[in-house]
Amino acid sequence: MMRRVACRIVFILFPGFQQLDLAGPMAVFEVARLARPGSYDWRLAASAPPAVRSSAGIAWPVQALPRRLDDQDLVMVIGGDGVDAACRDARLIAWLRRAAISGARIASICSGSLVLAAAGLLDHRTATTHWSRSRQFATDFPTVRLQPDRIYVREPALRGRQQPELWTSAGMTAGIDLCLALLARDHGEELAREAARQLVVERRRPGGQSQFSPLLELQRPEGRFGALLDEVRGSLGLDHGVEALAARACMSPRHFARCFRSETGATPAQAVERLRVEAARAALENGATSVVRVAEDAGFGSTERMRRSFQRLLGRPPAAFRPGGKAARTT
Repeated sequence: MMRRVACRIVFILFPGFQQLDLAGPMAVFEVARLARPGSYDWRLAASAPPAVRSSAGIAWPVQALPRRLDDQDLVMVIGGDGVDAACRDARLIAWLRRAAISGARIASICSGSLVLAAAGLLDHRTATTHWSRSRQFATDFPTVRLQPDRIYVREPALRGRQQPELWTSAGMTAGIDLCLALLARDHGEELAREAARQLVVERRRPGGQSQFSPLLELQRPEGRFGALLDEVRGSLGLDHGVEALAARACMSPRHFARCFRSETGATPAQAVERLRVEAARAALENGATSVVRVAEDAGFGSTERMRRSFQRLLGRPPAAFRPGGKAARTT
């Protein structure tokens, strides 16, 4: 349902926040307000006004955290290097908990999702964060259903349990994706497309709903599962279910799955899927002519299963990664 009255946005800042995390979302709503006057209004707020210094060393004027919120408000926590201290800010955490039962929507940009998790707002709900914080997030907040691959995640409100609508985004520019999606829900797809055109960004980026960096993270050799991942990468066609991987790691499946997610920020199944997509994409980019052979070699079992994985992680079908974007043969 699209909103008919102005949305009042409260951008939550803290010492050491990242300016781009604020500027990108603010630009989306600014373009929307110029195109549709009265659609959005906003303020900058923090637990310690009257100013907050960003990670770039620039002081931004802020207001006190508002005393009252309602269902026309949107609370958006900005991310940045200062997020760890913000997670320990008792005043901010208490205020966010009150905001959550006010009817306001709650959102975060980049690592700001850690603050929402510290306030308990993400318990047993799905969320994402910047890929570089995935391991920390999974370790510190195991009750959150972390999806490290996603650019942004929307969790609908659960009114009967007094849980708000929640939006979390990944890296800095993913905050723009999140805000364009919010804009589309509030005022329609046409206005969201217009805002994207004005900002010269994709309304829906070619990478789909996936961060690319976690693929690279799994290539790092350090950590207790580095050798195991190298084995998987060299034998993608074998069984790499949790039980098989746990046996190779000399651990029980449950303990292995918990430790693996804590260290890598991904489940074993997610990691294996990423490695298979990585190998298949490389093969296609290097001129492989048979998509069936690529799917078999990468361990997908079928071209349809490979296509679904590509769409989920890369936002494009396998054929898009052939030189010149030519479709591969299916035989």
